[in-house]
Amino acid sequence: MKSLKNLLGKKLPERMSLKRSVLDDKTVFYVFKKVIQEDFGKLGIESFVPDYFTGKTIFIRCKNSAWASELWLNKNRIIRKINEELGEKVITDIKSK
Repeated sequence: MKSLKNLLGKKLPERMSLKRSVLDDKTVFYVFKKVIQEDFGKLGIESFVPDYFTGKTIFIRCKNSAWASELWLNKNRIIRKINEELGEKVITDIKSK
């Protein structure tokens, strides 16, 4: 029988690495709101409401079509900033509803 010391001293297999973490909607939405507030201020927070997150895409409800256009124009920069905050490439697309 192996001792606990020997078991704890071993590395985890790559497939079981602790670095791979699944992010939930709340975490992604928090970072999204933080990035939006930095770029657009309080008005941006009121105009962009995260709806849901699935398959590396975040869906946003926009206050009106002008804000939807603003989101579309700045989408690549917003995605880059969100991924930088999260430390990995979690978001690949943003879609407005």
